Amino acid sequence: MGEEMEGLLGLAGLLLAGAATPGPNNLVVWHAAARRGFSGALPAIAGVMLGGLALLAAAMAGLDALLGAVPWLRSALMVAGCICLASLGIALIVRAGHAGTDAGPGRLPEGFAGLFVFQFLNPKGWVLMATVAAALPVPSDAAAHAGVAALFLCISSACLGMWALLGRAIARGTGSLPRLERLMGCLLIVSAALLAFGR
Repeated sequence: MGEEMEGLLGLAGLLLAGAATPGPNNLVVWHAAARRGFSGALPAIAGVMLGGLALLAAAMAGLDALLGAVPWLRSALMVAGCICLASLGIALIVRAGHAGTDAGPGRLPEGFAGLFVFQFLNPKGWVLMATVAAALPVPSDAAAHAGVAALFLCISSACLGMWALLGRAIARGTGSLPRLERLMGCLLIVSAALLAFGR
């Protein structure tokens, strides 16, 4: 029982570190809350959580082992995800120069469906879920998987809620959405670079 509790605490720490630190999901939720308020960020939060849960289920089902057996495919996914993040960041910076528009380049995925799909392009999400799946005991049963899924949902909902509140507070404090979008774009580019070169 002591070993199980220790393993659970280790997984909780891993999930907390991944969910609380700045990354694409948190930045997108932050941006959604800055633009539309906390309630307007709820679809984005739901998309991140359920998309992350689907990614976790895929990793626990053996997708990560498959990617480990085909290194070029894992690298291709990582590169594609980093390019996607950097492109979003650059487009946001460009968009910030055209204040008052609500469409066109720089439009981040903010709804449920967009954020659900976005999880499969998020390199940080892939790394986190693969690490969690690898940390599970072998063999692991359905109860262990359900416990990790519940832990993920609890931790990610709390962290995403905090990022949404932060985004709303910063938007109210600065009153300048273009400036916030430039900052957001720069942070996405930095995230992409750290994920690409910090492996």
